[in-house]
Amino acid sequence: MQVNPYLFYDGNCEAAFKYYEKVLGARIEALMTWKDAPAGTPLPPGQEAKVMHAKLSIDGEVLMGGDAPPGHFHTPQGFAVSLLVETPADAERRFKALSEGGTVTMPFGATFFSKGFGMCTDQFGIPWMVNCPLED
Repeated sequence: MQVNPYLFYDGNCEAAFKYYEKVLGARIEALMTWKDAPAGTPLPPGQEAKVMHAKLSIDGEVLMGGDAPPGHFHTPQGFAVSLLVETPADAERRFKALSEGGTVTMPFGATFFSKGFGMCTDQFGIPWMVNCPLED
């Protein structure tokens, strides 16, 4: 079994996944818009160019998402996408990239449990935690 986060965006899923691809070294494995759906698939009005489903691979881990149908988007709350990064320098670089144009909730820095940890909400409204854990 595999558990993967599925994120809903407010019409900016494609831009978000392209940004993650660029700054996280991720790879978009799938990106299907509503206009790509098979004939006969019910199409929400005005959603033709919006993302029905996308799949992103980040260092072998999978993140999926799509644009919420009209009237169904809710601001994300009660979770964060967590990145565990091996070196403090790489963790800080990724944190800075994710927080660019967004909001920093907890600045990146050393903590009692981590060589470096920070929390932010990215420019697309997705909450993130970036952590470089202490060695075992």
